[in-house]
Amino acid sequence: MSAAAPSPLAIVDAEPLPRQDEVLTDAALTFVAELHRRFTPRRDELLARRTERRAEIARTSSLDFLPETAAVREDDSWRVAPAPAALADRRVEITGPTDRKMTINALNSGARIWLADFEDASAPTWQNVIGGQLNLRDAYRRRIDFTDPGSGKSYALKAADELATVVMRPRGWHLAERHLQLDGERIPGALVDFGLYFFHNAQRLIELGKGPYFYLPKTESHLEARLWNDVFVFAQEYVGIPQGTVRATVLIETITAAYEMEEILYELRDHASGLNAGRWDYLFSIVKNFRDGGSKFVLPDRNAVTMTAPFMRAYTELLVRTCHKRGAHAIGGMAAFIPSRHDAEVNKVAFEKVRADKDREAADGFDGSWVAHPGLVPVAMASFDAVLGDRPNQKDRLREDVSVAAGDLTAIDSLDARPTYEGLRNAVQVGIRYIEAWLRGMGAVAIFNLMEDAATAEISRSQIWQWINAGVEFPSPEGPDVRVTPDLARRLAAEELTALRAELGEEAFAAGRWQQAHDLLLTVALDDDYADFLTLPAYEQLRG
Repeated sequence: MSAAAPSPLAIVDAEPLPRQDEVLTDAALTFVAELHRRFTPRRDELLARRTERRAEIARTSSLDFLPETAAVREDDSWRVAPAPAALADRRVEITGPTDRKMTINALNSGARIWLADFEDASAPTWQNVIGGQLNLRDAYRRRIDFTDPGSGKSYALKAADELATVVMRPRGWHLAERHLQLDGERIPGALVDFGLYFFHNAQRLIELGKGPYFYLPKTESHLEARLWNDVFVFAQEYVGIPQGTVRATVLIETITAAYEMEEILYELRDHASGLNAGRWDYLFSIVKNFRDGGSKFVLPDRNAVTMTAPFMRAYTELLVRTCHKRGAHAIGGMAAFIPSRHDAEVNKVAFEKVRADKDREAADGFDGSWVAHPGLVPVAMASFDAVLGDRPNQKDRLREDVSVAAGDLTAIDSLDARPTYEGLRNAVQVGIRYIEAWLRGMGAVAIFNLMEDAATAEISRSQIWQWINAGVEFPSPEGPDVRVTPDLARRLAAEELTALRAELGEEAFAAGRWQQAHDLLLTVALDDDYADFLTLPAYEQLRG
């Protein structure tokens, strides 16, 4: 390992946190600085390439598999590296932020994997960024417990062989960390999250019989996967662990990445573990890229776009076939329902929907799937146990019956559902409620019995924007058909603020950030210039 030296990184505009020096050591920050010097210039080039590709989609309203990488797709000989023992069985994965209570509950949940999330389920306050690193570090050293100040209930880790394996998700390439800078330039949040976690935990995880495993979010091309692969190669050499120790699962949650699944696995083949189907961000990406493509690309209410929609089936079946062809795990989507403590009937209906969804994924060939709440672990486990039995996965199911043409992935108009007035209202309600919590530092929020994260807010504001700009009309509960306009969105947002004030009471309403959330939602939903990510302007308003 390189010798420690005074770090060139500056900690900017951040109140000191208890124990932060355990994470922000000179050696660790020197490593992050080196990652920044080597890889941020390429990151910047790839972000510019995203803009160029989006402009091409706007011009053609089409996407296709890349002709220049046809040889990779046609070469049947290559496979990704075999899965390490700790990642062989991934039949149920629980997701969530890295606060102390969640860290213990997720590890104890009975799920095989915990996606420890520094991305969509975590608002990137300095406390969350550094506190999450401390919590994971403490967990690997069994120095973690938690007592709920409200209930007095205490939480502690189960025996080591009962704990979930951690797969950590850093932030996407687009978001920079304002509190860590080099010569006045912000460090990419992806490199901060990855770098601190890897530096402090890689060797310890190897000693525990596991390893530094990662989920890679918001990937848009195989060139971005190549960048991550180069980061892994450098990082493993830097700390002196064997090449191939790192394993990465890539979320196929952008429409452009869906056309490059094989190429993404190829670029990461020595470090790849699998691909995941991420529903809300995938729909958000479709709207973002085809937002000016006309009525054929207009999505209906988000809850009407199930995984059985023809274009979503094309996406998930291609993902399973691609993964198994190359020896990788195929991981299914999220069950976001939050069980109710008070309404058994609500739970019964929701559990049946979750069970049907997980049964379908297991039958389609997925090797595992996500849940957002420990109460759903047994439901999802039963679905995959029924198909897998004692086998760790079903990568031997090659799904050679699947054939997906380029146009199948963007056949949005194959879905019968259409936008509705209630869908617009829900987008406004969920958008305001989520953004308000995010601005207070909460990235995973229970809203209307569903666990929502930043992807929810992205699809909500994107649909408002798309419906306005596409001139969508639908029946109004108040009479004749109405056109979706900025004024209608403003009226629904004002009604939501009024309803929240009545629901919460004046004092609690005033203590929140409701007006700020309202204003930010309308800004990103109504501006002529579509913001690439809601979290970029939101981050500038995030305190802490």
